[in-house]
Amino acid sequence: MAGTPFNPAPLTARTGFGDARGVESLRQRAAQDPKAAVREAAKQFESLFMQELLKNMRQSAQSTGMMDNEATKLGSEMLDTQWAGKLSGLPGGLSDVIARQLERQMGMSPGPIPKPGTASRAPVNAAPVRIPQQAALGFVQQHQSAAAKAEAASGIPASFMIAQAAHETGWGRKEIRHADGSSANNLFGIKAGPNWNGPVAEVTTTEYVNGQPRKMVQKFRAYASHAESFADYAKLMKTNPRYEQVVASANDAKGFAHGLQRAGYATDPAYAEKLTRVINTTLRLQRSATA
Repeated sequence: MAGTPFNPAPLTARTGFGDARGVESLRQRAAQDPKAAVREAAKQFESLFMQELLKNMRQSAQSTGMMDNEATKLGSEMLDTQWAGKLSGLPGGLSDVIARQLERQMGMSPGPIPKPGTASRAPVNAAPVRIPQQAALGFVQQHQSAAAKAEAASGIPASFMIAQAAHETGWGRKEIRHADGSSANNLFGIKAGPNWNGPVAEVTTTEYVNGQPRKMVQKFRAYASHAESFADYAKLMKTNPRYEQVVASANDAKGFAHGLQRAGYATDPAYAEKLTRVINTTLRLQRSATA
């Protein structure tokens, strides 16, 4: 499945779950709730696998006889389909494994976070690794230099800014992109307001209106490099009065995250809680790299 975009269409090739209406429903659900659609698709894939497994087991256990006909074969296939549906989607089953793999490929999950003591430092002269191919520790190390310069300009700890970039981009796997697929290098999700005269990238994003998620097309700032993104973020935090208290409360992770939410940096009502967790993860990764 590596490198294959999520597409429920192959389900139509088989019986049971693969009717056209079911596939269209799954597509619509993917647009509204991607994670729920992934779980449903994973369950269907597992059901198809179980159906085929039961069919093979039945054929191995039974020999063809005079009583076998199209009606009995159809009845056996229907029974296999029913059992496959009952056995699929159970906690800890194959569907969980498939769902996790699909989420990683679709950028919904950052993948495994290195445990303390297991991460190795990158070689000094190693060639840079593209973000989608690196683990969370690699993301932290890649942006350390740009974040340090942004810290000097804004007073916000570099680790906090790296963590926010990780949260906004799913550890680099969900970067804002132009229509041609190239990266906008916008690591902080800064929108292009009326005072922005630089390049922009238009993407569909989720905004919360009265606490409810809504899909909207928004214009975001685009940069020539990730370093420019860090520099622009530092400038925004330092010069915009709206974020004055954010900089003042940047002495601890929780205060910084809640300061951003109070200032209206993001519409997600759980933004501060989520960002606090990512900051703590980033700090742990940095400690493990220097241990």
